[in-house]
Amino acid sequence: MRKLTVLQVLPALQSGGVERGTLEVAAALVAQGHRSLVMSAGGRMVAELEAAGSTHLTCPVGRKSLLTLLWIPKLQRIWRQMQVDIVHVRSRFPAWVVYWAWKTMPRAQRPRLVTTVHGYYRPGRYSRIMTAGEQVIVISKTIQAYAQTHYQLENHKMTLIYRGVDTTQYFPGYQPEADWKQQWFAQYPQTQGKRLLLLPARISRWKGAEDFVELVGVVCRQHKDIHALLVGEVDTGKQAFAATLQHQIALAGLSDCVTMTGYRKDVKNIMAISEIVYSLSLAPEAFGRTTLETLSLGVPVIAYDHGGVAEQMAALLPEGAVQVGNIAEAAILTLNWLEERPAVRPNTLFTLADMQQKTLDVYQRVMAQSLDVNS
Repeated sequence: MRKLTVLQVLPALQSGGVERGTLEVAAALVAQGHRSLVMSAGGRMVAELEAAGSTHLTCPVGRKSLLTLLWIPKLQRIWRQMQVDIVHVRSRFPAWVVYWAWKTMPRAQRPRLVTTVHGYYRPGRYSRIMTAGEQVIVISKTIQAYAQTHYQLENHKMTLIYRGVDTTQYFPGYQPEADWKQQWFAQYPQTQGKRLLLLPARISRWKGAEDFVELVGVVCRQHKDIHALLVGEVDTGKQAFAATLQHQIALAGLSDCVTMTGYRKDVKNIMAISEIVYSLSLAPEAFGRTTLETLSLGVPVIAYDHGGVAEQMAALLPEGAVQVGNIAEAAILTLNWLEERPAVRPNTLFTLADMQQKTLDVYQRVMAQSLDVNS
């Protein structure tokens, strides 16, 4: 097996599924003796990336400005100096910068180009760049169909690789350490002795925060031992919505029943102590990592039945899928599950090891194709 130098490119390393996947592939590269580079504007996840053996290159390649195009010759110089074999791009604006740097290099000097379609990009020329890779990874059957419909992506260029979780870390029966629980209940004493309902998502309308609060209102009227948690950061520009949501909670008389924690890095532990976790995005998720992490812990999920989340639910807990926007159906199912908790099927389909190996297989395949072309 040829040892490779792989450069992954994305806007930043703050938080999110794309960012987590980048670190996971980077770790797999290092573990198999490859050289792993990541280029971004930086963020809170850089320290973790570097601690696992990768090199981070700081570059504002995701900044949507014509000035960013000045990085094109710098990128070419970096690729030559660091002898990069593969550039793997995970976001649209960086993909344009990378593509023009790649396209304007002599063919014999170019690294191989891989892209991942991570979402439902708005159809058009700007988004089509994500299908410009010599190999294109799609993260769910839903995204695969979307790419075929809107971008006429040829099957031979496309590889379906589900996002995956580490089933040695996310497994049924996992519980946080006693010290963590003690700290949690000291910080949130209102959750002590309660059965927790959790929505782990950024605080925004499209993530279903309002639907969750309405659902909780129905459930809390019948069960006094329930406490609801909204765990997620408020993105820039969403402060007004967060304030409106707090007002909605107060008007509904739910202030003692609902807690908004903001961003937390211990979401796994919160999921593990929850009774039911929700995925209520009004627009379909391309995949939905948090849902899969929860199901892998053996914790039931109630989810709107669309997007990549629907594929997970169909495999692991089909009875938890409800019609999009049907708050009454979700509330009734919650009440039923509070009486009798359903069993979640073991996760053998969406694993981290499988995702990592299949991604590295794509890298080896695109390198083999380049050798065939040049031979």
